[in-house]
Amino acid sequence: MALLLWVAGILAFISQTPELGWAIWAVIWINAIFSFWQEFQAEKALSALKKILPLQAKVYRDGKLTVIPARELVSGDVMQLEEGDKISTDARLVESQSLYVDVSVLTGESMPVPRISKAVSTENIHASEASNLVFAGSTVAAGRGLAVVYATGTHTEFGQVAHLTANVQREASTLEVQISRVVHIITLIALSMGVVIFLLTKLLVGMQLRESFIFAIGIIVAFVPEGLLPTVSLALAIGVRRMAKKNALVRRLSAVETLSATTVICTDKTGTLTKNEMTVRQLWVPNTQINVTGVGYEPKGEVEISSPEYESQVRLMLAGAALCSNARLNHPPNSHQWQAVGDPTEAALLVAAIKAGLNLEELQHQVPRVREIPFDSHRRMMTVLLEGQLSWENTENSQYLIFTKGAPLDVLQHSRYLWHKEEKPELTETQREEIVAANDQLASQGYRVLGIATRQGSAELNQPDNHLLEQDLTFLGLVAMIDPPRPEVADAIALCHRAGIQVTMITGDYGLTAAAIAQRIGLVNGKVRTITGEQLGHLSDTQLRQILHQQKTGLVFARVMPEQKLRLVEAYKTLGHVVAVTGDGVNDAPALRAANIGIAICA
Repeated sequence: MALLLWVAGILAFISQTPELGWAIWAVIWINAIFSFWQEFQAEKALSALKKILPLQAKVYRDGKLTVIPARELVSGDVMQLEEGDKISTDARLVESQSLYVDVSVLTGESMPVPRISKAVSTENIHASEASNLVFAGSTVAAGRGLAVVYATGTHTEFGQVAHLTANVQREASTLEVQISRVVHIITLIALSMGVVIFLLTKLLVGMQLRESFIFAIGIIVAFVPEGLLPTVSLALAIGVRRMAKKNALVRRLSAVETLSATTVICTDKTGTLTKNEMTVRQLWVPNTQINVTGVGYEPKGEVEISSPEYESQVRLMLAGAALCSNARLNHPPNSHQWQAVGDPTEAALLVAAIKAGLNLEELQHQVPRVREIPFDSHRRMMTVLLEGQLSWENTENSQYLIFTKGAPLDVLQHSRYLWHKEEKPELTETQREEIVAANDQLASQGYRVLGIATRQGSAELNQPDNHLLEQDLTFLGLVAMIDPPRPEVADAIALCHRAGIQVTMITGDYGLTAAAIAQRIGLVNGKVRTITGEQLGHLSDTQLRQILHQQKTGLVFARVMPEQKLRLVEAYKTLGHVVAVTGDGVNDAPALRAANIGIAICA
């Protein structure tokens, strides 16, 4: 459109109407300055959000631990990793102590993943699944370790995703395509009319050649809608301002119109549909299941105990879960949000304990920790030895107290007794089957389930053999948690469906969890069809397009890589859809760029 106006201005000068020429060019400059300022403001705001990679790193140089700028890291450096550290390179672990890493920004997994220093085989697995590797852009959720740098900059997994993103060419928006079509039509009509007028004035009216030419140019210029460009820009700018009031930052004016033309939304799950804050929602003790209200790390909500006879057992179980945790809850001043420091799973346990009316500081003072047996991927449990006893009526007069939390089946395997209504009968096979069935039922709903057990005794518990501490436990119950959907998501999904917009979930998280969230938010009404990244890799482009065309609802893609998200977006666009992509992680970047409109979520 601007090119047409430039040409119209030149023709105006040729036709000896300089006032019109200057007016047309002024419209171009005013519109250009206005559009530049609008997008400059957006870029300026975005630059303040680009803090994914850390600025400094702790490394050993000349045998001493020093802090250096992250940009100075080179292959072969030995980094020290501690809880809360942001990792700025890809590295291989050589030492690890209960190390958990949050890789959600790269893979979309809602839970921190364990990392060990033991060598693993990388055949037939993606690098991100290797348990002895850590990657740039991820964060240490818990534990500590030493890692040797093997890739920096563009050679990291983070850099590869950035390279993939950079190679995606930005296509013209729907508005730009439509205006281009209008400009071509106007140009064709204007030139045609100019030629016709020139011939008529020369042949029929008998005007001089120069006069006929100038008259024809005037007709051509008259056909150019000089006000169209500023009118469109102003209308879009008004839309941008309205969206800014709702905390939506628009980088390009044309994106406003594209958003209104969207037919398919491809959305990430972790941090986009969900809060990325683990929350305990269900508790199970023998013969009853208990709801826990509230969402996120803010300790507001209740543990809805239906009968007083279960109250002491539930409080004991949640006290044990909290005492067997290393996470912390922070409430920064001048902020309404609570923050978790450490493993999100453990933070969720602390919040649940507070909701049950427990004072965490009093608990830690009442029964100080003597020893800890960290979680590892083989035992799949964590155990703490505490000195003293809790002020519960149903706790024995003992010198030491043990709490164990971990994978329910592993905790159950090490349990000999069952805590039930202040009694501790020996576990029967039937009771074990009931616990397994309860665990399976909760897991099928997408919950992350932990088993909690305890043991009490005297000085014989304070022994060096860790293996003996985790024997003859008394099983207390199950704690089920999930990364809950954002409160506003269900209504937004329903609104999209009423508007005829198809919504597809594309996540790096596990299929069972993704399907459970999809059902909770109303993304699907019936059965969920889940396609994993591995299954997607075996589909041809034709087969993929056929699935996308036939399956309008109930479609979830799980455990997908960034390049697979990009492939799905391209497949939808090939089918003629206007595709919007929402996401909050680096793994979403290629798809965000390839979409007709990319919506980056910043919680």
